[in-house]
Amino acid sequence: MRECGMLLPVASLPSRYGIGAFSKEAYDFIDTLKAAGQSCWQILPLGPTGFGDSPYQSFSAFAGNPYFIDLEKLTEEGLLTREECLDTDFGSDERDIDYKKIYDGRFPLLRKAYERWKEGRTPELVHELAGRKLGDETREYCFYMAVKSHFDSCSWNLWDEGIRLRKPEALEAYRAMLTDEIGFYEFQQIKFEEQWKALKGYAHEQGIRIIGDIPIYVAFDSADSWSRPELFQFDENNMPGAVAGCPPDGFSATGQLWGNPLYNWEYHRKTGFAWWMRRMEYCFCMYDLVRVDHFRGFDEYYAIPYGDPTAEFGHWERGPGIEIFRQMQAYFGGDRLPIIAEDLGFLTPTVRQLLKDTGFPGMKVLEFAFDAGEDSDYLPHKYGTNCVVYTGTHDNDTAEGWYASLDEHGRKFVREYIGAGYTPEGELHWDLVRAALGSVADLAVIPVQDYLGLGTSARINEPSTLGKNWRWRMSGEDLNEETVKRCRRLAGIYGRLRA
Repeated sequence: MRECGMLLPVASLPSRYGIGAFSKEAYDFIDTLKAAGQSCWQILPLGPTGFGDSPYQSFSAFAGNPYFIDLEKLTEEGLLTREECLDTDFGSDERDIDYKKIYDGRFPLLRKAYERWKEGRTPELVHELAGRKLGDETREYCFYMAVKSHFDSCSWNLWDEGIRLRKPEALEAYRAMLTDEIGFYEFQQIKFEEQWKALKGYAHEQGIRIIGDIPIYVAFDSADSWSRPELFQFDENNMPGAVAGCPPDGFSATGQLWGNPLYNWEYHRKTGFAWWMRRMEYCFCMYDLVRVDHFRGFDEYYAIPYGDPTAEFGHWERGPGIEIFRQMQAYFGGDRLPIIAEDLGFLTPTVRQLLKDTGFPGMKVLEFAFDAGEDSDYLPHKYGTNCVVYTGTHDNDTAEGWYASLDEHGRKFVREYIGAGYTPEGELHWDLVRAALGSVADLAVIPVQDYLGLGTSARINEPSTLGKNWRWRMSGEDLNEETVKRCRRLAGIYGRLRA
């Protein structure tokens, strides 16, 4: 079945409180997707973020970002007052996310809400409620964050030795000492899950599926690596010998140094990939489809010596290959796992074979189609049906920004290929959207910025840079009635209109 959807991070939704959330604006966006004839909403990872604010560097693979908790719903529950929310400075630019102000303003509000929520509840009742509503890994994240707060937000490798190495007597002592702080983080996760479940349910009522996104790796500064060091390539002091990234490419001349711990795949094999089964089970409950970032890492992964300042001197190691996906198929059953493989970048024959063996749809990005002469595999006439086509992803410039950066030869080829000879200046993004929707790909997903024709200032992320990413927000007036009608008309023309 041919479908189409839009890519918009939750954080990029409009909101009066500085960052997109599971608020009325999220429900309004779902209504807009329905009116525009779409069937999918693709988002970025929903995990709690740390330094750099990247959703791909989360404190847990099993927890939600408290920034997305809707403060208005907390006021409706009597846990906050409207005045308390409005008196908090979240920043004044409706197009920008000021993460420092979000951090400084939101957690004191959540603390007030928690203090009111726990009235009449003993610590034992709070933890009993969390035990009923939250999974074990999510609760371990709550413990991790409580200890992290105790150590002034330092990464776990800087904690006192007993708790850093998870000695039983230290674990017991810190759980007792930090009972209330643990409860605060459990409260956040309970509210996150309640609100997300309601929003996802509303999306389903409107015929909209949610495409989630998970990083292949977890962050070093995370509950995952602290609580389960055996899962990773750590030494006797639980420190990595090598870390993850990717080699020099079109995004970066020195490669991308992600710094994530690498998996001990031999251990995972011995346990039947049990941790991965739990992780994917969590994701399949959260989302309808899951885009797995850096799919290549399952075939081969790039190992960079720990402490290197760049990714230039890493080397490739073998990953688990098809074995992990066969285990997933046996574990979850069904005809096909609801996975989209992020197979971008340089693909070796073994990666291509792995993708073929899994049967997962891969990704096609139009902006890549014109970067490799005139014979790129990303040109639409080379697609098969089992793929997802994008004009660009969250890592790309917007379509208009990208086109403006091309040299004259590149622009000429773009216009010749997509037949843009009569396109008015500033509207080339619509022709790129047409090229994506008109392709044979089963699913076409267009970033909202490309429907709006926005320039580079609306870019979500520029890999290997810090301080300017994950900040763009959509205005409430951007997707106006005229644009929505045009989206719906194109979905209908190219056989992608939702029923």
